[in-house]
Amino acid sequence: MSLRHLALSAFTVLALAGTAHAETIKVGVTPGPHAQVMEAVKPIAAKKGLDIQIVEFSDYVVPNAALEAGDLQANSFQHQPYLDNQVADRKFKIESVGSTVNFPMGVYSKKYKSWDAIPAGASLSIPNDPTNGGRVLLLLRDKGVLKLKDGVGFKPSIADITENTKKLKIVEIDAAQTPRTLDDVDAAAVNTNYATQAGLDPVKDAILREDPKGPYANVIAVRSADKDKPWVKILVESYQSPEIREFILTKFKGAVLPAW
Repeated sequence: MSLRHLALSAFTVLALAGTAHAETIKVGVTPGPHAQVMEAVKPIAAKKGLDIQIVEFSDYVVPNAALEAGDLQANSFQHQPYLDNQVADRKFKIESVGSTVNFPMGVYSKKYKSWDAIPAGASLSIPNDPTNGGRVLLLLRDKGVLKLKDGVGFKPSIADITENTKKLKIVEIDAAQTPRTLDDVDAAAVNTNYATQAGLDPVKDAILREDPKGPYANVIAVRSADKDKPWVKILVESYQSPEIREFILTKFKGAVLPAW
């Protein structure tokens, strides 16, 4: 066999060996920024031998169930209080392994250009899950719009409102549907990923916005049994890389912020 054939054979063996050692995982995300960031993470992880297959979900409920069932190896779509609530309510054996981004919650309106212009008795739609709906109530409390019972933690409910100075009519809606309610209500509280999907600019369009340094950092979650596997470290390191930090800051211009 010629030296050229030997070299080609050696190259083929090395290439096949590299392919054999590559690991493939499925990561669940919601459309919009979570999916866009994970797409940027893919080539970084690929260089470290981890092939990420992205699976998009249109709501906040299924990705954790899919992870628990083993249909995914990881997900990246939720903040820590939401994950904590899901684990407590559904007994999922999943946990966070690294912080990702922060999406300050915003309140939007097609009828009014400022929060001060919102009249008494106005209708406000909010997400109907405990942590995101509660997040809006805490935002309104911090802005002096509502008073809540003491000790409500991160997930107060409408039943915890003790004073409603604007007499707001609060309507609970599936989080993914909140942007669509803007034609029917005076204002809507919308998670940033759904706001950007709907063409809203969280920095320019929100008439009320959450403190970006709050406790709602998003996370990568995996099954507890998998948390110490080598691919988890690669996934987190690839996400929390300088390249991804720069991508987030450049791409989203303050609407989405790195949380690590």
